[in-house]
Amino acid sequence: MTESSLTQLIERDGQAVARRMKTVRVTVLDGPDKGAVFEGAQEEIRVGGDDDNDLVIRDPSVSRKHVSLGLERGGIRVRDLGSTNGTFMGDLRVNDVVIRGTRELLLGTTLVRVEPTENAVEKDLSMGIRFGRLVGTSTAMREVFAVLERIAPSDLPVLIEGEAGTGKELVADAIHRRSPRSGGPFVVVDCGVVPRDRIEGELFGHAKTATLPESQGAIRAAEGGMLLLDEVGDLSVEAQAKLLRVLESREVRSLGASSPVAVDLRVVATTSRNLQREIKDGRFRQDLYYRLSSVVVKLPPLRSRLQDVPLLVETVLEDLSRRRAAQGLTGYSPLDPRAMELLQHYDFPGNVRELRNLVERFAVLGPDASVLAPTNGVPKVGGHEIRTDLPFHDAKEIWTEIFEKTYLTDLLKVHHGNVSAAARTSGIDRRHLQRLMVKHDLRERDRPDEG
Repeated sequence: MTESSLTQLIERDGQAVARRMKTVRVTVLDGPDKGAVFEGAQEEIRVGGDDDNDLVIRDPSVSRKHVSLGLERGGIRVRDLGSTNGTFMGDLRVNDVVIRGTRELLLGTTLVRVEPTENAVEKDLSMGIRFGRLVGTSTAMREVFAVLERIAPSDLPVLIEGEAGTGKELVADAIHRRSPRSGGPFVVVDCGVVPRDRIEGELFGHAKTATLPESQGAIRAAEGGMLLLDEVGDLSVEAQAKLLRVLESREVRSLGASSPVAVDLRVVATTSRNLQREIKDGRFRQDLYYRLSSVVVKLPPLRSRLQDVPLLVETVLEDLSRRRAAQGLTGYSPLDPRAMELLQHYDFPGNVRELRNLVERFAVLGPDASVLAPTNGVPKVGGHEIRTDLPFHDAKEIWTEIFEKTYLTDLLKVHHGNVSAAARTSGIDRRHLQRLMVKHDLRERDRPDEG
């Protein structure tokens, strides 16, 4: 059954068993990053200034998270992510549109070409809709499950990539439970939380000193089981070098110890960063990346698999009801259809973690759309909420939007709507200023600008 010219489901005995996806190539035609190229066959390609984008553009006029390109039935879905300077196709500002064939897009002052290719990738689909605590009926999740089913019984190192809240630690836990090492320990080290001056002691342990008792460290604690390095991209380059030696030699030397100790464990790592970009910028060792990434599992964001929302909601409610029952309380009823409708049309910047929070709030408060923008108990500055329920960068983007509109509104008021005068005072290019005005629905005055 053909979904579009870019994706095709392959069936056997009436069941979809694989998906063939053509790649999409994004090429920078003009701007500071002219010549940069990304090509991939995936649910979503993200373009912007942040290092975790698939195509990173350093042009200051390009927002940190500028635009996403997703495979849709019939073409490529181009979705502006609330960028400062907008996404344009010719003279048309694009917010959310499906394109066919090759198109050129203007992101700030950078021109890119988006084109489907004839290159294709074929991925198997699992027949199941669950793997451990992960659930999903979408093609994207069935692809993930198919990979996990094959690699879990092995001893291969696995690198799990995905945005915050997509369930990376759940994947690691499920791999461990399905592996021959399930009877051994499952040790987690959050590399982004442990202070840098303590991370080596946390990983490798340290010998007994006059002031400190001996510590075996996480690597030795995981003997016979699995070690999860959560957000491995946060490790210092020095710690990366020592970790690499452990993985190559299968021995670990505690800090201050005179001799190493042999270790037998499986290593799984997670990251929300673009490690290839980190390698290019000298922040992550390429040889360590190769050691950790025998298999790479990339978790799709929830916004690209909204068809999974009903099953996820059901699963979350069951889990919450079990916890309430353990406390002697009545479980939650199914969500009101209006609440489900709201959830199925929401972008979930916090992914499945945010969905879980929203489901519980809907179950308690009812299907009020304002629940998607929390107000009670949320810290405020100048009357505006600080969205601590969102990842840092997403919350910061919201504040950027607030600043832009407030600044432009006051600027235009001071200059009585004269765009040229406002541009001169602010130091913003006039065309750029006009685009910002369109973005924030601010009108120019009716008479032509003077001067």
